[in-house]
Amino acid sequence: MKKPFVTAKNAIFTAFLFIFAITFRAAIAQEEPEPEFNTHQTVAEKEFNAGEVIIHHVLDDHIWHLWDGHGTLFLPIIVYSSEKGLDVFSSHHFYDEHHTIVEYNGYKLEHNHILLAESNKAVLDLSITKNVAMLFINATILILVFSAVGRAYKRNTGKAPKGLQSFIEPIIVFVRDEVVKPNISHHHEKFLPYLLTLFFFILFGNLLGLLPGAGNLTGNIAVTLVLAVFTFLITNFNGNKAYWSHILWTPGVPLPLRLVILPVEILGIFTKPISLTIRLFVAITAGHIVLLTLISLTFIFQSAAVGFGTSIVIVFINLIELLVAGIQAYVFTLFTALYIGMATEQHDHH
Repeated sequence: MKKPFVTAKNAIFTAFLFIFAITFRAAIAQEEPEPEFNTHQTVAEKEFNAGEVIIHHVLDDHIWHLWDGHGTLFLPIIVYSSEKGLDVFSSHHFYDEHHTIVEYNGYKLEHNHILLAESNKAVLDLSITKNVAMLFINATILILVFSAVGRAYKRNTGKAPKGLQSFIEPIIVFVRDEVVKPNISHHHEKFLPYLLTLFFFILFGNLLGLLPGAGNLTGNIAVTLVLAVFTFLITNFNGNKAYWSHILWTPGVPLPLRLVILPVEILGIFTKPISLTIRLFVAITAGHIVLLTLISLTFIFQSAAVGFGTSIVIVFINLIELLVAGIQAYVFTLFTALYIGMATEQHDHH
């Protein structure tokens, strides 16, 4: 029997892409031709500012600047305030032909924060920023890859894996056998989908962030914080009686010492997600800063020799960054599995 062309998975994925495309289309529908992405100074007059370039790449933004001239993608602005209600427009309206920041429709942009122009009051900003766009791209790639792998498993049941399946399967087996099983002894299958999603989301985000012009998704502390909060909730909601008894009333410890241990244990509940947040954020951001600093040396010294030398170093640093991308995904998933394992482990007291 021939399989239907439209399946539930295909319909969901098509709807996701349609909504994403409509969001961008609504924001750029009324745009005029894109202005030059230059300041009042000419390129010759403007002094190269390495710090500005590095910070612009590392931080989130309402525009996505890919290259000089017309290589700027103006992202959708979605804001809500009690005074003006919901507004949707393009970030293009915040810039004039000289790329000077201007007010638009009662809003102004200050240090990448949108405020009401008259009262300087902050608004609820739900805009599609550069990192949010990268989040959509990362999620789309994950859906495409694992939908293809899932279909391949169905087609090749009982056969050796082929193509993309043969590349992804060893990674899945490694995460399951070397990360999840050793740290979550009881009912590890329950947590395997989350841990695999976590690993590949971070891995793909790290790798995409190394592409020229890409956003710094996993180097954004808001993203790493959300991932850490998910781990925090899953760990503590699945914690058993033994886990909570060791935290709130450690067995086998004298009463005076328990009063000292209790605040330390409670504090430890919150330091675990904090450490996950900071570790990934710092590692990825530091790598981007190092690479951009080396690239900036060519423009600072304006020397072809320096450019050639730094290009060789950058190649090796990029190889290290590829390794770091995998290591950080592994470490985040490993510690998550360890925390879940500690919360679900059965303790025997004699």
